[in-house]
Amino acid sequence: MNAESTARPEPESVTPDRLLHTGAYDQVTAEDIALASGRDLTPENIEWARRRLAERGRAAIEEQLP
Repeated sequence: MNAESTARPEPESVTPDRLLHTGAYDQVTAEDIALASGRDLTPENIEWARRRLAERGRAAIEEQLP
């Protein structure tokens, strides 16, 4: 192991929690859900995400995020 692999990130390089969690966003879109699930933005995947959003509401995005 070298020093770079064990070094802690500089504080300014850490992403703030307000940007990591969906509470920072007013509205979740089908595109957000498709991307969070690792899918490409194809018409089929966006339609899948729209259905999922309609069924589960905001929880649909929370299920995709760690």
